[in-house]
Amino acid sequence: MPVFSRRHFIVSAAACAAVPARAQQTSWDAVASQASGYDQCHAILIHQDGQEVLSRVFKGPALGRSVPVKSVSKTIVAALTGAALDRGEIPTLSARLGDLAPGLIPEGSDPRVADITVENLVTMQAGLERTSGANYGEWVSSGNWVANALSRPFVADPGGRMLYSTGSFHILGAVLSEVSGQSLLSLARQRLGAPLDIDIPPWTRDPQGRYLGGNEMALSLPAMIRFGELYRLGGVEDAAQVLSRDWVDASLEPRTRSPFSGLQYGYGWFLGRAGGNRYALARGYGGQIICVVPDLALTVAITSDPLRPARSGGYFGDLMALIEDTLLPVARRELG
Repeated sequence: MPVFSRRHFIVSAAACAAVPARAQQTSWDAVASQASGYDQCHAILIHQDGQEVLSRVFKGPALGRSVPVKSVSKTIVAALTGAALDRGEIPTLSARLGDLAPGLIPEGSDPRVADITVENLVTMQAGLERTSGANYGEWVSSGNWVANALSRPFVADPGGRMLYSTGSFHILGAVLSEVSGQSLLSLARQRLGAPLDIDIPPWTRDPQGRYLGGNEMALSLPAMIRFGELYRLGGVEDAAQVLSRDWVDASLEPRTRSPFSGLQYGYGWFLGRAGGNRYALARGYGGQIICVVPDLALTVAITSDPLRPARSGGYFGDLMALIEDTLLPVARRELG
């Protein structure tokens, strides 16, 4: 069945009778049709102005089931960093690892490790050799993921170029646990799950029992939408300030740039622009996406096969074309 926007519901029955059946379909059908043509795409859910305008499951789990969101987890951990900052558990983003959690620093590590800041970690500008990509398997096979990540050589100056690395977010997650005295799972459930009324199942833990920061979390599509809406609405959910407006605004300001996609990066969000509209993107391996476009009152969630890659020159590029060339123009017309 076609999915109708609120604007279509106000059209009179007489007017509908005068319009061919094909024209009565909403513009969102074009988005669904394009998404359905991607073999890796599992489902898409779109809200505009707080209302559901498109919901389609093409394959895979049902809409309400929690599924792996891969590196969208990084954006969740970034939000928990903002929550810790709001609570004073982290004094500033310039706070040093050596001051916040000196016990995480392994013996014999480079003295510069102590000077890595929270901001360096949340923007993936720590300067340490990456644990992602070809290094990921070796890293998760190690006996101590935090120590392994912090023992890697510096390949850039802290605060310099972006080095996409799950290790940076795992260190950050460990810092959040140290300063709060709670596990990352407890923090996620208390500070995001409860206020947003979303389920956050347990996920992978390292050999020390710390939940993996930056990968392997699972969310349902509606939960992804609720999280995206939190940022679209300035940190507010149901009249409660879940994250400070200052944190949300700061998160969506460019801090660095991805060497792979070319997109700018804030605090846990990739940032782009198309047709005059700025958007924020949480991206996970395989094509897991949360896209927020505040000036179009738009939040999009896409889930895909988590076992197949989605490169900028391949399926991720297809998803970017879907968003920039099809979805955003439809949203502009519908908001119109």
